[in-house]
Amino acid sequence: MNSSLKVKDLHVHFASRLGDVKALSGIDLEIHPGEILGIVGESGCGKSTLAKALIKLLPSYGVQIKGEVHFEGKELLKCTEQELRSIRGKEIGFIFQDPMTSLNPTMKIGDQVIEGYLKHNPHVSRKEALSYAIEMLTIVGIPQASERVFEYPHTLSGGMRQKVTIALALISEPKLLIADEPTTALDATVQAQILSFMSSLQQTKRTSILLITHDLSVVAGFCDRVIVMYAGKIVEMAHVEDLFYRPKHPYTQKLLQTIPRIDLPKNKVLYPIDGTPPLLHIPFQGCAFHPRCSEAIPLCRETSPDLYTIGNAGASRCWLSKGKLEE
Repeated sequence: MNSSLKVKDLHVHFASRLGDVKALSGIDLEIHPGEILGIVGESGCGKSTLAKALIKLLPSYGVQIKGEVHFEGKELLKCTEQELRSIRGKEIGFIFQDPMTSLNPTMKIGDQVIEGYLKHNPHVSRKEALSYAIEMLTIVGIPQASERVFEYPHTLSGGMRQKVTIALALISEPKLLIADEPTTALDATVQAQILSFMSSLQQTKRTSILLITHDLSVVAGFCDRVIVMYAGKIVEMAHVEDLFYRPKHPYTQKLLQTIPRIDLPKNKVLYPIDGTPPLLHIPFQGCAFHPRCSEAIPLCRETSPDLYTIGNAGASRCWLSKGKLEE
């Protein structure tokens, strides 16, 4: 199957006073055309760093990025800033986690949407761009869009601002949409509206979507495949049904045990994951999860396992997974 995006051996290190922070270590992934790929994990596991590294949105100072990111025949990490500007927004859309910080508070909503559209379509008149901006805002669910275009971001609710950022990301109909926690801090109704719209976009336009989230319920109802990250590494990859019904990595299993479920008895105990993730500026030996893992064996404390392939689309970074494959 062709890949819309292919990442090979991606590493991201940040320089800090405490030492070299290994935010990402050896990330390999693919997103296929029209696919929705979810990435989940605890805060600090590297999800947002990965999203920004793909299109070089990380700071240019104090950061080392190594690896390959291939998109539509281009190696993005080798592109110049000018080349990337022609790709960002037009071919790859990005929805940021906080809409208030990603919108310009001094510009009217319509001007911000128009600016993004005219940047990639300079032949279009401003009047046509305004008409298209109103159409896009209507599509993403902004009521009275013809009036809202003349308002400033602070006059809109959090959900409305997030819808505006989605309109900005989709204004040029990108082939790939990277959504970094697009439904964080939104109520359930607005969250459902945004996810429904993104799903319809994927179905009608065959847009590939990379969804960064900590909400496993969103993943369950929205994604085709899932990647679970821990301490800057991928620890499990699976089709969404396999992840929820047949999780392979102990970390994934423990994550699922922390989720309240309506089909479980009222007296069912939810088990927290004891301990904390490792500090990524301090070198550690063995599997990063072994101090919190109840199934750890001596080998886990000594050597970090590889990501072992399981089936057609699954993988697990666990010595126990390797042992089961060899049985």
